[in-house]
Amino acid sequence: MPGPGPTAGPSDDTSATPDASDASDASVTGWAGSGRGTVAVLGGLVALGPLTTDLYLPGLPAIADDLVAEPAAVQLTLTFSMFGVAAGQLLFGPLSDRFGRRPPLLVGLVVYTLASVVCVIAPTLPVLIAARFVQGAAGAAGLVIGRAVARDRFQGVAMLRFLASITLISGLAPILAPIVGAQLLQVTSWRGTFGALTALGLLLVLAALGALRETLPAEARHGGGLGATLRTMGGLLRHLPFLGLMLTSTFGFGALFGYISGSSTVLQHVYHVSPQTYSLLFGVNSLAIVAMSQLNGRVLARRFTSGALMLGGLGGAVAAGVALVLVTAVWDLGLAGVCPALFVLMGSMGVVLPNSAAQALSLVEPRVAGTASALLGTGNFLCGAVVAPLSSLGGQPSAVLLAVVVLTSGVLAGVAYLVLCRPWRERAADGVEAAQGVEAAAGS
Repeated sequence: MPGPGPTAGPSDDTSATPDASDASDASVTGWAGSGRGTVAVLGGLVALGPLTTDLYLPGLPAIADDLVAEPAAVQLTLTFSMFGVAAGQLLFGPLSDRFGRRPPLLVGLVVYTLASVVCVIAPTLPVLIAARFVQGAAGAAGLVIGRAVARDRFQGVAMLRFLASITLISGLAPILAPIVGAQLLQVTSWRGTFGALTALGLLLVLAALGALRETLPAEARHGGGLGATLRTMGGLLRHLPFLGLMLTSTFGFGALFGYISGSSTVLQHVYHVSPQTYSLLFGVNSLAIVAMSQLNGRVLARRFTSGALMLGGLGGAVAAGVALVLVTAVWDLGLAGVCPALFVLMGSMGVVLPNSAAQALSLVEPRVAGTASALLGTGNFLCGAVVAPLSSLGGQPSAVLLAVVVLTSGVLAGVAYLVLCRPWRERAADGVEAAQGVEAAAGS
């Protein structure tokens, strides 16, 4: 990426140069200890979003039957959850920059747990949709603050190694969640999956109370009210490299979430696989994103520029979208054609999403990391909320619509990166430095 440009966020009350080099690891306090316990707690916080999204996916058809609703209507539980995550990040990110990381995080986890209880007992679909919105908004605290804490504590190689460990934990969430959710359906109803999320929320509350200390000292916090926060966001959005990376991440997440939201109904209704088979296919495809994110951060980032990695990942995503359109709309190859294309898509996202988000975070100072993280996450989940119902337009799931969503999102991500980031101007040294944080966003 080109070096940091003009003002992108606050260094005092109103402005800051987006320069990560000013960060000092020694200047902040840490979580209790710095070993496996820290990694486990922070990984759990970042994994909360994927778990909230994926654990109940195998139960979508059962929710439709139990609450007497159309599949497209039930998918609104996913859509409004994404809207909640987007809104919650805009709330908790700036709050964590102003009041520190710990207080907003604890509030968010408590509200998340209570909202999960409402999901368990929801008597109607509208109540479930409303509870999912609150659950998503509160769960966003762990997602956005978890990324900001990592930015507080580390930079360079140390940040890379720490985030690699967190990514491994949070990356397992989308693999294990649908498998666990499918098994829960063997012994309980779909309400039991929300009971499991309630227990997870309570566990994270206790873990945060016991293990979390503040990582953003009072003297490093960003003061000011709503006006200062809006000026900070405006400065970040005017910084073209940050904006380009944010949009690349946003549309890349659109391709990913098009698959996440549509795969359950498409594979089970169109291709007639069982919930258990679906969970296994979902897990195998999710393994691609974990493997590529680890390979990306530990090997590829040290050998290739960030521009080369991003172009490779975006090319893979577009190729997967083209293949999906061909095997669903032209050749009708069934699962034999769909599954390999989805596997390539997930592997590509293991490069695109971590690189784009971590490069963007590396352009800002720690004191505005929460706000920058909020903008990144909000764009992602707003796009996810928009694409969630598209594979079931007309009331019935469609593999062709799913393929079109994936291809369109991949193309838009590529255009945003090429036009705003101009990777051909990237210096090799800058690319290696930026790639050191490539795994910052793998649990979104």
